[in-house]
Amino acid sequence: MSFGDAVARLAARGGLVVQPRMGFADPARMRAGLAATRAARAATAGTITLDSYTRVNDHESVRLALHRGDALNGFPIVGHGPSVTGAMIDGIAAPDFPIQVRHGSADPRHIIAALLGAGLDATEGGPVSYCLPYSRTPLAQAVHNWARTCEALADARTAEREPHLETFGGCMMGQLCPPALLIALSVLEGLFFWQHGLRSISFSYAQQTNPAQDEESVAALHRLIGELLPQARSHVVIYTYMGVFPRTEAGALRLLAESARLAVRGGAARLIVKTTAEAFRIPTVAENVTALEYAATIARQELRATRPPQDTGVYDQARSIVDATLELSTDIGAALVGAFARGYLDVPYCLHPDNAGETRGYLDAAGNLRWKRIGSLPIRASADVVSARPMTSVELINSLSYVERTYDRIP
Repeated sequence: MSFGDAVARLAARGGLVVQPRMGFADPARMRAGLAATRAARAATAGTITLDSYTRVNDHESVRLALHRGDALNGFPIVGHGPSVTGAMIDGIAAPDFPIQVRHGSADPRHIIAALLGAGLDATEGGPVSYCLPYSRTPLAQAVHNWARTCEALADARTAEREPHLETFGGCMMGQLCPPALLIALSVLEGLFFWQHGLRSISFSYAQQTNPAQDEESVAALHRLIGELLPQARSHVVIYTYMGVFPRTEAGALRLLAESARLAVRGGAARLIVKTTAEAFRIPTVAENVTALEYAATIARQELRATRPPQDTGVYDQARSIVDATLELSTDIGAALVGAFARGYLDVPYCLHPDNAGETRGYLDAAGNLRWKRIGSLPIRASADVVSARPMTSVELINSLSYVERTYDRIP
């Protein structure tokens, strides 16, 4: 069964599917983390997060670390090889417990070979979202790498196996990227996946700074998926806030709860949670399980929104960005490269050489993410740009800590 089909079935039966971020180098410890996730009192999906060496294809450093017993910050799926990984998930992976491999690589071809060899077929990322924030790899090279990645996943399709790929474009930079661009990138990466053979796709959106704006944004994402990829077997996945996190337990739980409400009200099938330890360190397995069960409890108390959300123009902006990109080429990879070269796609505060760096986001008094500068983004007709004045360092720090202060209830 496809990861996407499993999520859809779990969501239909048990409400929102919740999923941790979790990765350990030791197979026994990784298996124990997956087992604990499966045993949580919630509809759950498992995560195998990979280590930093594997993400950049430094497999020799993985080999040395494993030989010396050095610590790694995730599971080295290539270094361990398919037999070790297959044994690690044996008896754990099941139709009621799908497992996704998460990495962060601009060139995941070895990772895909390793996960397919181990019997897994679900992962995430994208040619833009796993290139610009995390690497100096030229975008055109990342597009090539990800095209081959998609094709390798698609080639693994059988009557019983439907590989699944999740876009990470809806999470770019974690914060201060206005929602229209997040949605456009998520949709464009989904279209790229489809063009290279994937048929089961999830579309990401990371919780931002204002619940009403987030609800409008998730509705816009659903609308664009329906308009541009209605034939895909798809669902929306929400990420609990990825920026500076509240430092108090109460603040962290308030933020996690808000993300669970957003997922349910917005009609998402899956939520990637964060824990109360997020501001300080990598969470333990027990802290992850607590977060999963807390999010599931909040989700069960919420209902899907019945009224359309406010319309402040998020959909119009996202649609304009997608359309301008697609007009550049029928080859979506070439269109992505061309759009960044022209500034039609331009991620605020992103320092990658292929990003124009002419856009900026800011927070208004109500915590809505808005555009301070739009550079060459094709949204001049719909964007409300209030000031071209550069953001000061104090304003930037205040914006970065807005969610932390709001949910910790610091004046």
